Amino acid sequence: MIEHPTMKTTRPLIVAAMLAVAPFASAKELNLFAWSEYIPQSVIDGFTEETGIKVNYETYDSNEAMIAKLVGGGGEYDLIQPSEYAVEALAQAGRLEVIDRANVPNFANLSPQYLDQPFDAGNKFSVPYMVGTVGIAVNTEKVKEPVAGYADFFSDKYKGRLVVLDDGREIVSWALAAKGRSINDITAETLAEVKPLIASWLKNVKLFDSASPKTALLNGEVDMGIVWSGEGAILVQEDAKFAYILPKEGAHMFIDSLCIPKGAKNKAAAEAFINYILKPEVSKIISDEFPYTNPNLEARKLLTEEQLKNGASYPAAGKLETFKEIGEVSSLIDDLITELKSDL
Repeated sequence: MIEHPTMKTTRPLIVAAMLAVAPFASAKELNLFAWSEYIPQSVIDGFTEETGIKVNYETYDSNEAMIAKLVGGGGEYDLIQPSEYAVEALAQAGRLEVIDRANVPNFANLSPQYLDQPFDAGNKFSVPYMVGTVGIAVNTEKVKEPVAGYADFFSDKYKGRLVVLDDGREIVSWALAAKGRSINDITAETLAEVKPLIASWLKNVKLFDSASPKTALLNGEVDMGIVWSGEGAILVQEDAKFAYILPKEGAHMFIDSLCIPKGAKNKAAAEAFINYILKPEVSKIISDEFPYTNPNLEARKLLTEEQLKNGASYPAAGKLETFKEIGEVSSLIDDLITELKSDL
């Protein structure tokens, strides 16, 4: 099962507390805290075989859960895998180590398209791991009319035939895009503006599922879904009847990165791991198992034509934005979506 690693956006990040990190038992260890089902075991095993460094791999299912454990002192980690807005929040709070680029020569393999982003100008604190989008998956055998965006998707004619991500910020971002606003233009006023639109949309939804929205599409329970692009890529791979579409109004592009928490005791091991996964042959293994957009240009040269032509993994150009850290206003999103769901 692939779950976007961006099941992630509904609570404020609490990053002002100190990240307590204690010494580890051995310098030959790497304590990795990352998204579940996102790093192939073969990659971890290969790193240990090459370097002799044992990897202790613990997983989380949201950026908020990761941050909470870090600031709560519940874990001692050398490497984490935050998404763009979480990188921004952690960096602003001084909770990330500067990555020594001399120890990561394979950084040169990365596409400039995903570097020097607003959430970490100059990539002082982060190295892109995988990139994705949130788009519309369509069973073209069941849906014969063109679907170009959110208005088409949420049409009353498809009532009870839809699955969408169970993620408040994602849902709000679709409505903001439909209103011609930035997906980061989140205030009490803009939420009030989009509330009626979201209410009209949600009544047509059959399922809310962030973990595996592709499942309902594969088993025929629904005919369309708004899904993570990795899920969309698997649908396209498994059956040619599925298509993946970036909404014309605009969509979220997420960039999941590797970062080193402030005070990590095995920083050199963390940098060695980052460099290892940026090897083209290693990065290809990640793409084979988790078909998101690989930011590693040298690894892309090793992918098959079929992989590169998958419109979910490598979609045509569209209007894309990354999420910005929005702080406490995210609680307003929680309240809005909870209220609207209670009325269903």
